[in-house]
Amino acid sequence: MRIDKYLKVSRIIKRRTVAKDACDKGIVKINGKVVKSSAEVKPGDIIEIQFGEKLMKFKVTEIREHVLKNDAKELYEML
Repeated sequence: MRIDKYLKVSRIIKRRTVAKDACDKGIVKINGKVVKSSAEVKPGDIIEIQFGEKLMKFKVTEIREHVLKNDAKELYEML
């Protein structure tokens, strides 16, 4: 699954266009590498997002195309 879509489905970022812009600005990394919005994400990957001064790290635990709002937190674990 593309990283921009994963960020939206998991509700880490609320809109796919915002997730795409974040990737294009270079604030999203997968396993330590800056990625474009088309980069593929798979279970076990570590996602890092720089929100201003705050660095957020997530480990991808599962990938699903559609998920309910209450179940979105099952797709990742915060590090």
